[in-house]
Amino acid sequence: METRPDISVVVPLYNEAESLPELHEWIVRVMEANKFTYEILFVNDGSTDTSWQVIEGLAAKDARVHGIKFRRNYGKSPALFCGFKAAKGGVVITMDADLQDSPDEIPELYRMITEEGYDLVSGYKQKRYDPLSKTLPTKLFNATARAVSGVHNLHDFNCGLKAYRQDVVKNIEVFGEMHRFIPYMAKNAGFDKIGEKVVHHQARKYGKTKFGLNRFVNGYLDLLTLWFLGTFGKKPMHVFGFLGTLMFFVGLIAVMIVGGVKLAHLWSGTPAPLVTNSPYFYIALTMMMLGTQLFLAGFIGELISRNSDSRNEYQIETTI
Repeated sequence: METRPDISVVVPLYNEAESLPELHEWIVRVMEANKFTYEILFVNDGSTDTSWQVIEGLAAKDARVHGIKFRRNYGKSPALFCGFKAAKGGVVITMDADLQDSPDEIPELYRMITEEGYDLVSGYKQKRYDPLSKTLPTKLFNATARAVSGVHNLHDFNCGLKAYRQDVVKNIEVFGEMHRFIPYMAKNAGFDKIGEKVVHHQARKYGKTKFGLNRFVNGYLDLLTLWFLGTFGKKPMHVFGFLGTLMFFVGLIAVMIVGGVKLAHLWSGTPAPLVTNSPYFYIALTMMMLGTQLFLAGFIGELISRNSDSRNEYQIETTI
């Protein structure tokens, strides 16, 4: 029977051939100094440089090194998903391959999971070596993520250096670009003991960053998606049906008022204005149509939800 290692280190990477040998050596040094059993999983996200050849070379010399190679570049979230699926360690550590995350943080992250009972511990790069154009949007983004997710104790959702209990990574599905919101996803899955550790952030030693400013725009869209799925994913009628019904009845009342004004003029014998001359008539009809469409969207969403394979998937911690 295969022995489960203490730690799995999952390293997603794209074009980081220069940094991999140094990162591997650093991780090994930390693990052996602390007498951990471990494995290192390099997930090559379609690199166009010699990253895969470097990983093959490391694996040939070190049996604890494993690699996953994508045929093309899919993104960090798919890389983490595959790394999580393959990880065997009781504690899973994720870090970036660019040497900006320090493996020296691993022992304390491991201790916080195993001794303090955290489900997830996220790194916090309190002192960053990034340009102002990156740090300011990051602060705004993190403030929004805290407010929406309800995970108020995290300052840096997007820090690549994180530690997880194995149960966490086996019970969440990271997709799209949702790696930024893994703490939120873990909370939605019932893993709500989430901690934070201030970690050392280093300046990039090789190459250049692979992320542009567009990730902040995408991040807000992903956060909105995750909030909606977490809140209404299994009950879409509650939001669409409510909004649709509200808009329809506001529109209906407005139409009745416009029609009432017309009837009042006719009843009193005074010249009655044409209903179609009133802009409120068209606004009211538009609201009624939009309300009907929203209600139908909720109804269709409910039908899809009820026929989904995951409609009755719930996080069960244990059974007796």
